Amino acid sequence: MAIQIRQARPEDAPLIAQYNAFMALETENRVLDQDTLRKGVETVLTNPVCGVYYLAEIDGRLAGQLMITYEWSDWRNGTFWWIQSVYVREEYRQKGVFKALYRFVESQARSKPDVCGLRLYVEHDNAKAKRIYENLGMKKTAYELYELDFVLGKGSS
Repeated sequence: MAIQIRQARPEDAPLIAQYNAFMALETENRVLDQDTLRKGVETVLTNPVCGVYYLAEIDGRLAGQLMITYEWSDWRNGTFWWIQSVYVREEYRQKGVFKALYRFVESQARSKPDVCGLRLYVEHDNAKAKRIYENLGMKKTAYELYELDFVLGKGSS
């Protein structure tokens, strides 16, 4: 099964938004506002400063996705690429789809002298994802994530 990785295009927005909604429900039991989600995906696809989506295809079908966003590090004088919005269709899981996406992004990042590393966050209880990330060479950091969410945090406990 050959996995092809490509950069997402504007016409991919509906499926990317759908996969993001599936991911939020599956990992956080959170239902996202479809209009906000669609606009958010379209913004990334039309404004490269916000990020970039990469898609994994198998036989012309979208098997998985991830998004890269950017964080400047003054300590390193470089940019971290943050891996976000990871989703692999259930029928393609454990077939190397995420690994192919990750290795592609890692290769792209290593080829750019201004990129100092890759980062991601993972749901605290998602032991399976943690094992996958560690098997790919990522390490748990000493940092914990805090946030003040002005959009999704409304009305949540």
